[in-house]
Amino acid sequence: QVQLVESGGGLVQPGGSLRLSCAASTSIFSIYAMGWYRQAPGKQRELVATIISGVSTANYADSVKGRFTISRDNAKNTVYLQMNSLKPEDTAVYYCNADDVLAVYWGQGTQVTVSS
Repeated sequence: QVQLVESGGGLVQPGGSLRLSCAASTSIFSIYAMGWYRQAPGKQRELVATIISGVSTANYADSVKGRFTISRDNAKNTVYLQMNSLKPEDTAVYYCNADDVLAVYWGQGTQVTVSS
């Protein structure tokens, strides 16, 4: 069982930046993939970014490429999402995800609101 706790969300103006953190209750070293998803009101949850263990390969949704960066610190059991050049359409609840092949775990989510 892996518990995930997100933090770092909030209100930011368009063009601003935020860094989300996801702290895991156990070591993430051997977890196959860690990721961030988001869900806007009235929309389905969508993939934002994932990072694969070992090779540290990162994948991004087209809508965030060049603006968001996912990273993981295995020593701190934490995954980050650096979000730059934020747009109003980035407004959503952001969820941390851990894909351990046999099981998938989710955090409770953190709200990100981009508005002037």
